[in-house]
Amino acid sequence: MWFKNLKIYRFTQSFDMSPEELEEALGEEIFEPCGRHSKESLGWTPPLGRHGTQLVHTANGQNMLCLQKEDRILPASVVNDALLERVESLEAKEGRKVFRKEKLQLKDDVIAQLLPKAFTKRQKVFAYISPKERLLVINTSSHNQAEIFLSFLRRTIDSLPVVPVGTKGTPPDIMTTWLKDGYGSDNFDLETEVELFNPKEDGNTVRCKGQDLTSQEIEELLKAGKQVKKLSVAWKDRLSCVIEDDLGIKRLKFSDVILEKANEYDAESVAEQFDQDFVMMTLELNRFYKDLFRAFGGLERARLEEPMPEEEQEQ
Repeated sequence: MWFKNLKIYRFTQSFDMSPEELEEALGEEIFEPCGRHSKESLGWTPPLGRHGTQLVHTANGQNMLCLQKEDRILPASVVNDALLERVESLEAKEGRKVFRKEKLQLKDDVIAQLLPKAFTKRQKVFAYISPKERLLVINTSSHNQAEIFLSFLRRTIDSLPVVPVGTKGTPPDIMTTWLKDGYGSDNFDLETEVELFNPKEDGNTVRCKGQDLTSQEIEELLKAGKQVKKLSVAWKDRLSCVIEDDLGIKRLKFSDVILEKANEYDAESVAEQFDQDFVMMTLELNRFYKDLFRAFGGLERARLEEPMPEEEQEQ
Protein backbone atom coordinates (compact mmCIF):
# COMPACT_ATOMS: atom_id res chain seq x y z
CA MET A 1 0.00 0.00 0.00
CA TRP A 2 1.93 3.00 -1.32
CA PHE A 3 0.25 6.31 -0.58
CA LYS A 4 -0.18 8.69 -3.50
CA ASN A 5 -1.45 11.76 -1.62
CA LEU A 6 -0.89 13.01 1.92
CA LYS A 7 -3.00 15.08 4.25
CA ILE A 8 -0.79 15.47 7.32
CA TYR A 9 -2.20 16.10 10.79
CA ARG A 10 -0.37 16.68 14.04
CA PHE A 11 -1.45 15.33 17.43
CA THR A 12 -1.55 18.15 19.97
CA GLN A 13 -0.83 15.62 22.70
CA SER A 14 0.61 12.14 22.86
CA PHE A 15 -1.41 9.38 21.21
CA ASP A 16 -1.43 6.73 23.91
CA MET A 17 -3.87 4.11 22.60
CA SER A 18 -2.20 0.76 22.06
CA PRO A 19 -2.89 -1.11 18.80
CA GLU A 20 -5.00 -3.53 20.82
CA GLU A 21 -7.09 -0.74 22.34
CA LEU A 22 -7.48 0.88 18.93
CA GLU A 23 -8.50 -2.46 17.42
CA GLU A 24 -11.20 -2.90 20.06
CA ALA A 25 -12.57 0.60 19.50
CA LEU A 26 -12.67 0.22 15.72
CA GLY A 27 -14.46 -3.10 16.13
CA GLU A 28 -17.46 -1.18 17.48
CA GLU A 29 -17.80 0.64 14.15
CA ILE A 30 -17.01 -2.10 11.67
CA PHE A 31 -18.22 -1.58 8.10
CA GLU A 32 -21.64 -2.91 7.17
CA PRO A 33 -23.11 -2.63 3.65
CA CYS A 34 -25.89 -0.11 3.02
CA GLY A 35 -29.33 -1.17 4.14
CA ARG A 36 -32.09 -1.28 1.56
CA HIS A 37 -33.20 2.25 2.38
CA SER A 38 -29.83 3.76 3.35
CA LYS A 39 -28.07 6.24 1.10
CA GLU A 40 -24.62 5.53 2.55
CA SER A 41 -22.69 3.48 5.04
CA LEU A 42 -19.36 4.09 6.82
CA GLY A 43 -17.20 1.74 8.83
CA TRP A 44 -13.76 0.30 9.47
CA THR A 45 -12.44 -2.55 7.39
CA PRO A 46 -9.15 -4.50 7.46
CA PRO A 47 -6.39 -2.65 5.55
CA LEU A 48 -5.39 -6.03 4.09
CA GLY A 49 -8.87 -6.55 2.70
CA ARG A 50 -9.78 -10.22 2.23
CA HIS A 51 -6.21 -11.17 3.15
CA GLY A 52 -6.55 -10.02 6.76
CA THR A 53 -8.91 -9.68 9.68
CA GLN A 54 -7.21 -7.04 11.83
CA LEU A 55 -8.69 -3.53 11.65
CA VAL A 56 -5.36 -2.07 12.80
CA HIS A 57 -2.36 -3.24 10.80
CA THR A 58 0.75 -2.53 12.87
CA ALA A 59 4.32 -2.61 11.60
CA ASN A 60 7.43 -0.91 12.96
CA GLY A 61 5.36 1.14 15.40
CA GLN A 62 3.03 2.51 12.72
CA ASN A 63 -0.71 1.77 12.72
CA MET A 64 -2.55 1.52 9.40
CA LEU A 65 -6.34 2.02 9.32
CA CYS A 66 -8.86 1.80 6.52
CA LEU A 67 -12.26 3.50 6.39
CA GLN A 68 -14.73 2.12 3.87
CA LYS A 69 -17.63 4.14 2.50
CA GLU A 70 -20.50 2.80 0.45
CA ASP A 71 -22.94 5.06 -1.41
CA ARG A 72 -26.10 4.20 -3.27
CA ILE A 73 -25.94 5.78 -6.71
CA LEU A 74 -29.26 7.45 -7.42
CA PRO A 75 -28.81 10.11 -10.13
CA ALA A 76 -30.94 13.25 -9.76
CA SER A 77 -32.15 12.84 -13.36
CA VAL A 78 -33.61 9.40 -12.52
CA VAL A 79 -35.39 10.78 -9.44
CA ASN A 80 -36.71 13.79 -11.35
CA ASP A 81 -38.03 11.66 -14.23
CA ALA A 82 -39.82 9.30 -11.85
CA LEU A 83 -41.20 12.25 -9.89
CA LEU A 84 -42.48 13.98 -13.03
CA GLU A 85 -44.20 10.78 -14.13
CA ARG A 86 -45.89 10.41 -10.74
CA VAL A 87 -46.98 14.08 -10.63
CA GLU A 88 -48.43 13.95 -14.14
CA SER A 89 -50.26 10.72 -13.36
CA LEU A 90 -51.73 12.16 -10.15
CA GLU A 91 -52.81 15.42 -11.83
CA ALA A 92 -54.48 13.53 -14.69
CA LYS A 93 -56.21 11.09 -12.34
CA GLU A 94 -57.53 13.68 -9.85
CA GLY A 95 -57.89 16.65 -12.21
CA ARG A 96 -55.95 19.05 -10.00
CA LYS A 97 -52.60 20.81 -9.71
CA VAL A 98 -49.88 19.28 -7.55
CA PHE A 99 -48.07 22.05 -5.69
CA ARG A 100 -44.57 22.29 -4.21
CA LYS A 101 -45.27 20.93 -0.71
CA GLU A 102 -46.91 17.82 -2.08
CA LYS A 103 -44.17 17.41 -4.69
CA LEU A 104 -41.56 17.31 -1.93
CA GLN A 105 -43.47 14.51 -0.21
CA LEU A 106 -43.83 12.66 -3.49
CA LYS A 107 -40.08 13.05 -4.08
CA ASP A 108 -39.34 11.44 -0.72
CA ASP A 109 -41.64 8.56 -1.69
CA VAL A 110 -39.89 8.17 -5.06
CA ILE A 111 -36.46 8.07 -3.43
CA ALA A 112 -37.63 5.49 -0.88
CA GLN A 113 -38.96 3.36 -3.72
CA LEU A 114 -35.84 3.64 -5.91
CA LEU A 115 -33.11 3.33 -3.26
CA PRO A 116 -33.31 -0.47 -2.81
CA LYS A 117 -32.82 -0.87 -6.58
CA ALA A 118 -29.90 1.55 -6.84
CA PHE A 119 -26.35 0.39 -7.52
CA THR A 120 -23.75 0.92 -4.83
CA LYS A 121 -20.21 2.28 -5.03
CA ARG A 122 -17.51 1.58 -2.46
CA GLN A 123 -14.46 3.64 -1.66
CA LYS A 124 -11.63 3.04 0.79
CA VAL A 125 -9.55 5.72 2.52
CA PHE A 126 -6.31 4.56 4.10
CA ALA A 127 -4.39 6.37 6.81
CA TYR A 128 -1.70 5.63 9.33
CA ILE A 129 -0.95 6.85 12.83
CA SER A 130 2.67 7.38 13.80
CA PRO A 131 2.59 7.73 17.62
CA LYS A 132 6.30 8.51 18.01
CA GLU A 133 6.19 11.31 15.44
CA ARG A 134 2.71 12.39 16.64
CA LEU A 135 1.38 12.32 13.10
CA LEU A 136 -1.78 11.09 11.43
CA VAL A 137 -1.43 10.84 7.66
CA ILE A 138 -4.38 10.27 5.32
CA ASN A 139 -3.97 9.00 1.78
CA THR A 140 -6.20 11.52 0.02
CA SER A 141 -6.00 14.82 -1.83
CA SER A 142 -9.57 15.72 -0.87
CA HIS A 143 -10.24 17.97 2.12
CA ASN A 144 -13.76 16.55 2.27
CA GLN A 145 -12.57 12.93 2.42
CA ALA A 146 -10.00 13.84 5.05
CA GLU A 147 -12.66 15.51 7.19
CA ILE A 148 -14.97 12.50 6.87
CA PHE A 149 -12.13 10.24 8.00
CA LEU A 150 -11.19 12.47 10.95
CA SER A 151 -14.80 12.91 12.02
CA PHE A 152 -15.51 9.18 11.95
CA LEU A 153 -12.29 8.30 13.78
CA ARG A 154 -13.07 10.96 16.39
CA ARG A 155 -16.52 9.45 16.87
CA THR A 156 -15.03 5.96 17.11
CA ILE A 157 -12.39 6.67 19.76
CA ASP A 158 -14.23 9.58 21.46
CA SER A 159 -11.34 12.02 21.14
CA LEU A 160 -8.91 12.93 18.35
CA PRO A 161 -6.71 15.91 19.30
CA VAL A 162 -5.23 16.67 15.88
CA VAL A 163 -4.71 19.81 13.82
CA PRO A 164 -3.47 20.28 10.25
CA VAL A 165 0.30 20.35 10.38
CA GLY A 166 1.58 23.92 10.53
CA THR A 167 5.04 25.44 10.14
CA LYS A 168 6.61 28.72 11.24
CA GLY A 169 7.24 29.73 7.65
CA THR A 170 4.47 30.44 5.15
CA PRO A 171 4.58 27.80 2.37
CA PRO A 172 3.66 30.18 -0.52
CA ASP A 173 6.38 32.64 0.53
CA ILE A 174 9.05 29.98 0.89
CA MET A 175 8.15 28.16 -2.33
CA THR A 176 8.10 31.50 -4.15
CA THR A 177 11.63 32.14 -2.88
CA TRP A 178 12.68 28.71 -4.15
CA LEU A 179 11.29 29.56 -7.55
CA LYS A 180 13.01 32.94 -7.65
CA ASP A 181 16.34 31.37 -6.63
CA GLY A 182 15.91 28.47 -9.03
CA TYR A 183 16.51 25.81 -6.37
CA GLY A 184 14.94 24.46 -3.21
CA SER A 185 16.43 23.79 0.20
CA ASP A 186 16.87 20.89 2.63
CA ASN A 187 17.33 18.30 -0.12
CA PHE A 188 14.48 19.57 -2.33
CA ASP A 189 15.00 20.15 -6.06
CA LEU A 190 12.55 21.89 -8.37
CA GLU A 191 10.90 19.84 -11.08
CA THR A 192 8.71 21.05 -13.96
CA GLU A 193 5.30 22.00 -12.58
CA VAL A 194 4.03 25.06 -10.73
CA GLU A 195 0.74 26.79 -10.01
CA LEU A 196 0.97 30.53 -9.40
CA PHE A 197 -1.65 32.91 -8.01
CA ASN A 198 -2.03 36.62 -7.46
CA PRO A 199 -2.69 37.21 -3.74
CA LYS A 200 -4.49 40.45 -4.59
CA GLU A 201 -6.88 38.97 -7.16
CA ASP A 202 -9.01 35.89 -6.49
CA GLY A 203 -9.13 33.51 -9.42
CA ASN A 204 -6.05 34.93 -11.09
CA THR A 205 -4.14 31.65 -11.46
CA VAL A 206 -1.49 30.40 -13.88
CA ARG A 207 -0.63 26.70 -14.21
CA CYS A 208 2.58 25.53 -15.87
CA LYS A 209 3.44 21.89 -16.59
CA GLY A 210 6.47 20.34 -18.21
CA GLN A 211 8.27 23.66 -18.16
CA ASP A 212 11.70 24.90 -17.13
CA LEU A 213 10.89 26.68 -13.89
CA THR A 214 13.96 28.88 -14.22
CA SER A 215 12.77 30.29 -17.57
CA GLN A 216 12.25 33.97 -18.29
CA GLU A 217 8.50 33.42 -18.59
CA ILE A 218 8.33 32.23 -14.98
CA GLU A 219 10.59 35.08 -13.92
CA GLU A 220 8.21 37.62 -15.49
CA LEU A 221 5.23 36.11 -13.68
CA LEU A 222 7.07 36.42 -10.38
CA LYS A 223 7.98 40.03 -11.13
CA ALA A 224 4.28 40.69 -11.74
CA GLY A 225 3.57 39.68 -8.13
CA LYS A 226 2.54 36.07 -8.56
CA GLN A 227 3.15 33.64 -5.70
CA VAL A 228 3.45 29.86 -5.63
CA LYS A 229 0.36 27.86 -4.71
CA LYS A 230 1.64 24.42 -5.75
CA LEU A 231 5.12 23.29 -6.70
CA SER A 232 6.51 19.99 -7.95
CA VAL A 233 9.74 18.89 -6.31
CA ALA A 234 12.05 15.92 -5.96
CA TRP A 235 13.45 14.94 -2.58
CA LYS A 236 16.88 13.29 -2.39
CA ASP A 237 16.13 11.34 -5.57
CA ARG A 238 13.98 9.18 -3.28
CA LEU A 239 10.55 10.54 -4.12
CA SER A 240 8.81 13.27 -6.07
CA CYS A 241 5.59 15.12 -5.32
CA VAL A 242 3.62 18.34 -5.57
CA ILE A 243 3.64 20.47 -2.40
CA GLU A 244 0.49 22.55 -1.87
CA ASP A 245 0.17 25.85 -0.04
CA ASP A 246 -1.31 24.08 3.03
CA LEU A 247 1.50 21.46 3.03
CA GLY A 248 -0.76 18.88 1.47
CA ILE A 249 1.15 16.48 -0.77
CA LYS A 250 -0.21 15.35 -4.14
CA ARG A 251 0.96 12.93 -6.83
CA LEU A 252 3.49 11.30 -4.54
CA LYS A 253 5.79 8.89 -6.40
CA PHE A 254 8.53 6.84 -4.81
CA SER A 255 11.70 6.20 -6.79
CA ASP A 256 12.47 2.83 -8.32
CA VAL A 257 15.28 2.46 -5.76
CA ILE A 258 12.75 2.55 -2.91
CA LEU A 259 10.26 0.26 -4.64
CA GLU A 260 12.95 -2.28 -5.46
CA LYS A 261 14.26 -2.21 -1.90
CA ALA A 262 10.77 -3.08 -0.64
CA ASN A 263 10.91 -6.19 -2.83
CA GLU A 264 14.41 -7.33 -1.83
CA TYR A 265 13.02 -10.17 0.23
CA ASP A 266 10.62 -12.57 -1.41
CA ALA A 267 7.38 -12.26 0.53
CA GLU A 268 5.60 -15.55 1.15
CA SER A 269 2.17 -13.95 1.47
CA VAL A 270 0.21 -10.82 0.68
CA ALA A 271 0.45 -9.85 4.35
CA GLU A 272 4.26 -10.09 4.32
CA GLN A 273 4.50 -7.95 1.18
CA PHE A 274 2.10 -5.44 2.70
CA ASP A 275 4.35 -5.24 5.77
CA GLN A 276 7.46 -4.73 3.67
CA ASP A 277 5.82 -1.97 1.63
CA PHE A 278 4.29 -0.32 4.69
CA VAL A 279 7.56 -0.29 6.65
CA MET A 280 9.59 1.00 3.71
CA MET A 281 7.03 3.70 2.88
CA THR A 282 6.71 5.02 6.43
CA LEU A 283 10.47 4.98 7.04
CA GLU A 284 11.00 7.12 3.95
CA LEU A 285 8.08 9.40 4.71
CA ASN A 286 9.21 10.03 8.28
CA ARG A 287 12.60 11.16 6.93
CA PHE A 288 10.84 13.22 4.28
CA TYR A 289 8.66 14.99 6.87
CA LYS A 290 11.71 16.12 8.84
CA ASP A 291 13.20 17.83 5.80
CA LEU A 292 9.79 19.17 4.76
CA PHE A 293 9.08 20.78 8.12
CA ARG A 294 12.63 22.11 8.40
CA ALA A 295 12.44 23.61 4.91
CA PHE A 296 9.38 25.60 5.97
CA GLY A 297 10.89 26.96 9.16
CA GLY A 298 10.13 24.14 11.58
CA LEU A 299 6.90 23.05 13.22
CA GLU A 300 4.60 25.70 14.61
CA ARG A 301 4.82 24.92 18.32
CA ALA A 302 1.82 27.07 19.22
CA ARG A 303 -0.41 24.30 17.80
CA LEU A 304 0.80 21.79 20.39
CA GLU A 305 -0.70 21.33 23.85
CA GLU A 306 2.32 19.37 25.10
CA PRO A 307 6.05 20.09 24.70
CA MET A 308 7.71 18.42 21.75
CA PRO A 309 10.40 15.77 22.25
CA GLU A 310 13.93 17.18 22.05
CA GLU A 311 14.63 15.69 18.61
CA GLU A 312 11.55 17.46 17.22
CA GLN A 313 12.59 20.82 18.64
CA GLU A 314 15.61 20.69 16.32
CA GLN A 315 13.39 20.59 13.23
